[in-house]
Amino acid sequence: MKDGIIKLIPIYIMGKRYEVPNGLTIQKALEYSGYKLTRGCGCRGGVCGACATIYRRKGEFRLNVGLACQTVVEPEIYLVQLPYTPANKALYTLKDLPPDDLNIALIYPELLRCMGCNTCTKSCPMNLEVMNYISATIRGDFKAVVELSIECVQCGLCAARCPAELAPFNIALLIRRLYGRHIVGESPQLKQRLEEIRAGKYKEKIDKLMKMDKSEVENIYKELQATKGAAV
Repeated sequence: MKDGIIKLIPIYIMGKRYEVPNGLTIQKALEYSGYKLTRGCGCRGGVCGACATIYRRKGEFRLNVGLACQTVVEPEIYLVQLPYTPANKALYTLKDLPPDDLNIALIYPELLRCMGCNTCTKSCPMNLEVMNYISATIRGDFKAVVELSIECVQCGLCAARCPAELAPFNIALLIRRLYGRHIVGESPQLKQRLEEIRAGKYKEKIDKLMKMDKSEVENIYKELQATKGAAV
């Protein structure tokens, strides 16, 4: 913007040309262009992974991937509507899956089709080492899978681009659930806090919060965040 003038740049959505203000995210550019987003627009902060999108820059042959709420539009960028990836998700019961000698390939047989091409890693908007945690899954190294995939936002882009048709994000989700239930165990701090709540230690404070309106609770939260930031 210069002297109060907003610079407009051309973009293409589903093949149609639009002009939008420079600096908008893909999500905001879609809405500016008249698209009403009722799907694929969750937290709008790069956390939920709902707004996975595919785009191509002018003059490039390569398709790019990202989260629409984080990726900023560029002149002549080509966009598609936010996709949903109907990836395979196995059905299982955690209590019936003890991790000892568990062969994940029995639940996700496509796991063994992994070619080690690293396309999944290149597709991850969170820059996670997806191929590495898939390799760790095959080796049975659950701890490595948890550490490498813990920041996954379940956007599904790794599955959308995988030539072997794996769903790495769902495979890692299973591992994290198994690790949390069978290996890590119950947190002693959590157990203690739950016992305190059941004993009524925080009843007065909880009752007070329940009687507040939304704005009062928001102000308390903001004050706590400000105090935490100042402490850092």
